[in-house]
Amino acid sequence: MPVTRGFSGRPRRGRPDRLPPGQYDTGRDWPVLTAEVAPVVDPARWSLTVDGEVERSTTWSWEELRALPGSTYDGDIHCVTTWSMLETSFTGVSVDVLLDAAGPTASATHVMAHATTGYTTNLPLADLRGGRAWVVWEHEGRPLPAEHGGPVRLLVPHLYFWKSAKWVTRLELMDRDRPGFWEANGYHDRGDPWLEQRYQGDP
Repeated sequence: MPVTRGFSGRPRRGRPDRLPPGQYDTGRDWPVLTAEVAPVVDPARWSLTVDGEVERSTTWSWEELRALPGSTYDGDIHCVTTWSMLETSFTGVSVDVLLDAAGPTASATHVMAHATTGYTTNLPLADLRGGRAWVVWEHEGRPLPAEHGGPVRLLVPHLYFWKSAKWVTRLELMDRDRPGFWEANGYHDRGDPWLEQRYQGDP
């Protein structure tokens, strides 16, 4: 699939101190962008696994995941295609809870997030730690829509949103980095919006 370099020529509005370089405030309009057709995921048949470089490979059903201590993110999200949504809210469970249950080994340095569609994206383990990442099933108090990754997606709001894998089913801990789908197609390995890490070769 070719690399899409995103939108251009859109008005820049919103508080400048809240917008990373090159971004515009999309307001309440949440654009639908995806590399694949939205699947139909039955929560009764869905599960999430944390495995790889862990002490205990651990799997949660839909009911088991939602029974874990809940957590809410209130803040901003930023897409590599230049839109940002400010002051939005997601509810789910902190990835810290999942990692603590599985017990990353000393050799674990990176994570590959896998989706039910086969989509993957890679992240440094540190970017999922310290209350900076969630697995979420609600947006603004309502069930997460399928086109936005529902019933459940990864949320890593301090990185560009392609790192927040939709329809997530597995977090694979690794002892080295390897590229995911967009990273193998020209996108930056990490994707920090404040550094404009959009594409390979960016700082």
